[in-house]
Amino acid sequence: MSRIAIVGSGSWGTALALSLARRGDHSIALWSHSSAVGTYLPGFSIPPQLKPVSDLALAVRGADIVISAVPSQHVRATYEKMKPFLEPGQIIVSATKGIEDQSFLRMTQVIEQVSGGKAGALSGPSFAQEVAAGAPTAITVAAGESEIANRLQEELSAPGLRIYTNDDVIGVELGGALKNVIAIASGIASGLGLGHNSVAAIITRGVAEITRLAVACGGRRETLAGLSGLGDLVLTCTGPLSRNRSVGIELGRGHKLSTVLSELHGKVAEGVRTTSAALGLARAHGVEMPITEQMAAILEQGKSPQDAIRELMARPGREE
Repeated sequence: MSRIAIVGSGSWGTALALSLARRGDHSIALWSHSSAVGTYLPGFSIPPQLKPVSDLALAVRGADIVISAVPSQHVRATYEKMKPFLEPGQIIVSATKGIEDQSFLRMTQVIEQVSGGKAGALSGPSFAQEVAAGAPTAITVAAGESEIANRLQEELSAPGLRIYTNDDVIGVELGGALKNVIAIASGIASGLGLGHNSVAAIITRGVAEITRLAVACGGRRETLAGLSGLGDLVLTCTGPLSRNRSVGIELGRGHKLSTVLSELHGKVAEGVRTTSAALGLARAHGVEMPITEQMAAILEQGKSPQDAIRELMARPGREE
């Protein structure tokens, strides 16, 4: 039996905790910054092997594996608080999909910078509601050392949750973070009523965009054709449970961003924050990302979605 600490009790952290609890052989601490657990994923009972805690030290000390599932903007501050409680030999894995503002660091880079240790990444096509319900799901765990990846595969696999391993942490993380930006664009096309052709074009060219940046950052092209790339992108761009797609739909229907975000009732659409950071990372590497550029113009400058789509369609012709 392993002791696992899941830091962050949002919908994804709670879903992972419920999935792991089904194994019946782990002791799981689910940390929340407040006393409320299950707020963002109602309708599921908390099993006895899952212990909700609001004390960070209590959650992390003695854990064999620490999984972080806090929103990207809180990762650095959370690990600064956690650092005194982390212990040698603990395996840290990030389940957060995002890029840090201003520094343009991936989540594992933020964790490693603060903690001084190594971190893996968990990503793939996985709606929290479905994982919590035990629906068959396949995701990827990435770590630089194969022994760590294999250990995480063994410990995190659960009934209904199949884990694949990868050593391309960069590709896995960027695929998971950048697909949220493309999902907003996909939602905008749907909200504008542009049809399925438009959504298919955005997804396909989105893959090209994401892959260009991931490869420029040191990731592998084939990773972006896998679960944490294409798989996650298709799900998030087409699935009705996608918050990022839903944000895009409402923007396409003419609603203001502030209004759309307020109606999420505390839930996070990571793509809204990731867009600016993704664009900054792309510029640092000299990578062209036209869809991301138009999303940034919509989200940050109030550009009309119609104008953004029109400009994308009017770009000069090129080879695929």
